Amino acid sequence: MKRLRRLPMDVWFEPLIIVVLLVGYIVWYQSTTFTETEQASLSWSTLQTTIIDHIKLTLVSTVIVVVIAIPLGILLTRPSMRWLNPIAVNIANVGQAAPAVGLLVLFTFWLGTGFKTAVIGLVVYAVLPILQNTIVGLRQVDQRTVEASRGIGYSAVRTLVQVELPLAVPVILNGVRTALVILVGTATLSTFIGATSLGTLITTGVTLFLPKLLVSGAILVGLLALIIDWLGRLVELFATPRGLS
Repeated sequence: MKRLRRLPMDVWFEPLIIVVLLVGYIVWYQSTTFTETEQASLSWSTLQTTIIDHIKLTLVSTVIVVVIAIPLGILLTRPSMRWLNPIAVNIANVGQAAPAVGLLVLFTFWLGTGFKTAVIGLVVYAVLPILQNTIVGLRQVDQRTVEASRGIGYSAVRTLVQVELPLAVPVILNGVRTALVILVGTATLSTFIGATSLGTLITTGVTLFLPKLLVSGAILVGLLALIIDWLGRLVELFATPRGLS
């Protein structure tokens, strides 16, 4: 009980919400009569493939965004490159500000339909949170700490890796969590350009007027977003150096 009290509230409360929603959905699913179309879409074999495709789309997009945004954020906080900061952030902001559906459709005209196009559209849409948080996290590191590390003989690279980045980890990982949740929700739109996701359940439910299928899709997307957000929170908690959490 003492260990539970030491943990931040969201670390143990969010799983409770996930369990309640999941149990509620299972009870509703077991007690509801579905049409043949709904049964076909919600059978475990079909649903399992759909969920895996949705997760794959989300994780691939996240990995690419992290590989692009974090190094770029580091680069933009170096003294010689800070003048590029407003330009890069504004370009990233264009992707965030543009409607997600419109962005995906524009990429479809250029690259065609399918998984690859959906990934590129999602990457453009989710760069800003990680880029911005990387910049903010590194900027908030006390310059006296940086100067002290340089004063004891650390090189610029060693100072970045052993001092600045560990101190910026909580803020950077918070940006990654935000991007993950954005990607889970936005990935549902990939169904419009031929990439399989849980959005298929939602669009089928709307098109064929099958409310139960629509509700199932919405609940499953919400549950997936909560689970991924919670897992991200655990990573953030354990990756944060002691004394900063």
